Amino acid sequence: MKQLTFYFDPISPYAALAFERLPEVLAGHSVEVTYRPILFAALLQALGQKGPAEIEAKRRWTFRQVAWLAHSQGVVLDPPAQHPFNPLPLLRLAWACAAPQGEPGDTPGRWAVEQLFHHVWRGAGADANDPARLAALTERLAPQQLPAGEDIKQRLRNETEAALHLGVFGVPTIAFDGRLFWGQDALPMLRAALDDDPWFRSGAWDAAAQPRPGLVRRH
Repeated sequence: MKQLTFYFDPISPYAALAFERLPEVLAGHSVEVTYRPILFAALLQALGQKGPAEIEAKRRWTFRQVAWLAHSQGVVLDPPAQHPFNPLPLLRLAWACAAPQGEPGDTPGRWAVEQLFHHVWRGAGADANDPARLAALTERLAPQQLPAGEDIKQRLRNETEAALHLGVFGVPTIAFDGRLFWGQDALPMLRAALDDDPWFRSGAWDAAAQPRPGLVRRH
């Protein structure tokens, strides 16, 4: 069975769209998917970048594009009342739904992840951090641990740091066969890798990533 890891933050509409389409991409393959919630803002901070929603022109394009992608995929995508918002309560809730670290099933399952994405992106434009909605979501998920516990907070920090160390720089990122596939638009490329496209055995993957020194922008 092939192993695949899906790194995500529910703040990302692209992660939500990729999550919805993933079963179609994996069809015909025996694949075990591990879902790992990480804090996108921490990736941005570590890499010295701004998020798409923090640049106004990029924010407008992002939400136009994801609206089109949702339309083309035939899925619902309702942006929340505020975006960006603080995703920490949702990320911690996700890890609280997993068994304690080191035990079988120590990552959240697909159903729990689906509930998180639907809470944000199928909430009819509601506030993702509305206390009543968060309480209802928590009751529905019935987490095994306390989302606000120090162990859960540290688990999220550890998972985010591990993702950074692996080379993850954005969400969604899908790890498969020692390679990282970033973004909803990388799903066809992932499918080709699953299908053992000869391109991935030709050396082209490594050759394309070779450094080509040039101008360096000074801040």
